[in-house]
Amino acid sequence: MSERAEDETTVNESYSVTVPAAVRRAVGIDAGDTLRWRVEVDGSLSVEVVDRRYGAFADLEPVDIGEETDAATDHDLVPGDSG
Repeated sequence: MSERAEDETTVNESYSVTVPAAVRRAVGIDAGDTLRWRVEVDGSLSVEVVDRRYGAFADLEPVDIGEETDAATDHDLVPGDSG
């Protein structure tokens, strides 16, 4: 984490909270990230970013293998198996 960030937010009527912009920027939280909430024995609360999946493959280039594929039907095929 490159900077220290501290802010407050209010729990709304549906028990949701908004992660303040300064906190999102400081830890790099993006839409689609998963947060883990933990209550310690002493009653303190911690939040950890545990899953950053959104855009994980955005920088990858497609590879032309010479034939058309369909991930929805091909994902369970074993090499050499005709399906």
